[in-house]
Amino acid sequence: MTNRKESSTNRKNEQYITSCDLSYAVCKMGGRWKLLILCKLEDGKLRFSELRDRIEGITERMLTLQLRELEKDGLLKRTVYAEVPPRVDYELTPIATELIPIWRQLEDWGGKLRKLISVEEEV
Repeated sequence: MTNRKESSTNRKNEQYITSCDLSYAVCKMGGRWKLLILCKLEDGKLRFSELRDRIEGITERMLTLQLRELEKDGLLKRTVYAEVPPRVDYELTPIATELIPIWRQLEDWGGKLRKLISVEEEV
């Protein structure tokens, strides 16, 4: 019986790409959900349920896994409050806020590409 590591992404080969900074960054941000999660936190702290409701199509399990990885990688800060029921907030760390202009540029680029492709499909 194999011991299956609970992870949403395959980190098995991470050790082979960490010598290249670009590959390392892509490995940390890779996947369908991480960048979306970080973008939703741009304006401040959110609770788990708020994040889940703002990201269309993500399951609770996947959100949990992605949040754990982002926290482990130092991109999210998780704050647990001693309340009943417990309250947990997520927010960007200072290193993650450095990504804001990058994802804004990526979003702009995606919009331009989408328009270009739709124009070419019409022709």
